[in-house]
Amino acid sequence: MYVWARLIRTVATIKTRGKIPVNGESKLDFRCLPFDIDTNKHLNNARYLMLADLGRIDLFFRSGLVAATRTHPWTPLMGGVQTAYVREIKLWREFSVISRMVTWKDTSVIGRHRFVLKDGTEAATVLTTAGIYDYEAKRFVPMEEVARVLGHDGDAPEPDPTEQAFMETHRLLRAEVKKNR
Repeated sequence: MYVWARLIRTVATIKTRGKIPVNGESKLDFRCLPFDIDTNKHLNNARYLMLADLGRIDLFFRSGLVAATRTHPWTPLMGGVQTAYVREIKLWREFSVISRMVTWKDTSVIGRHRFVLKDGTEAATVLTTAGIYDYEAKRFVPMEEVARVLGHDGDAPEPDPTEQAFMETHRLLRAEVKKNR
């Protein structure tokens, strides 16, 4: 139930928090609750990914992607994830998840979800890769096309070295998995 309550709160407050551009940030505030912790009494690793999902959902609604899926036969699909934990988020601590689409290339978009404690310390970062799938055309949509539909007429931002490395390792891992099928 707790996951659904957070989802409902996120979706219910979308209009009051306003639209954001494709390269804008979503900020969601949370508190580490008893059902979020593991045996070490800090936010468990699965909860990081669930909260990053909420950040993505917020981005999808507020950037206009959800509206675009109503006029196009599109759906976002996750491709991969990498997480770096730096500081623990202990029980009852307040923190924010700051999410944004950092860059895109071909049919992939890279997302970054930063978990920031109230004092400004970054506790963790989750990098994700995803794509927008067109069910009618049976293909992934080029991200430049998606960005244009969402009102972005510029080029994709340049990835930083960490994002570039993530894209490359994800490509290699995906190729390995496909080869072993």
